[in-house]
Amino acid sequence: MISSRTRPLWIALAILVVAWAVAVAGFQITKHSQMTAEKVRAYAQSVDFARLTGSARAEAIRKLAAKLNALPPEERRRARMERIASGWFENMTEEEKGEFIEATMPTGFKQMLVSFEQLPEEKRRRAIDDAMKRLKEAAEKPPENGDPSLEGQTNQPPALSQELQEKITRIGLKSFYSESSAQTKAEMAPMMEELQRMMESGVLFRNRR
Repeated sequence: MISSRTRPLWIALAILVVAWAVAVAGFQITKHSQMTAEKVRAYAQSVDFARLTGSARAEAIRKLAAKLNALPPEERRRARMERIASGWFENMTEEEKGEFIEATMPTGFKQMLVSFEQLPEEKRRRAIDDAMKRLKEAAEKPPENGDPSLEGQTNQPPALSQELQEKITRIGLKSFYSESSAQTKAEMAPMMEELQRMMESGVLFRNRR
């Protein structure tokens, strides 16, 4: 039998054990519920997008966009580099491509376009070079999951050509982006998201003058 003296200690211990168990359970739930690039890949591969029509097709695109938008920054970059949505994108109509790109724009994306436009040409060139260098370094990293079935398909180098980079530098990102096709916007997306990461960290505007 528990004495009156030790009862408060046992109650306190029981509370600590329950709190610890709740914390562990919460961590596990959060871990399993967090969106990852692998979960997005699994969804994309589970749907035969090319065969979908009408409302089912529109709903599938909406779900894919929502999953991409739910990714943490590093997982989003990984999804971009591994071109997880490329199979779907190639089968979309021009209208669907445009809507998909708009739907998957990161928060603050338009602000980045305006800010980049205000930089002098030499600063824009340097920023683009830095962004492409970062993407190249990320592309050279081996797949984190080590899945041999993904060899040759993941961590593809950036598809943005030198010609496009020069045009963006010359006329400004916002102007070029507004005049580009959906396909070109898709090619630009990894670089533009990297520029946004640089802006948010302060790198983009360092030594601005």
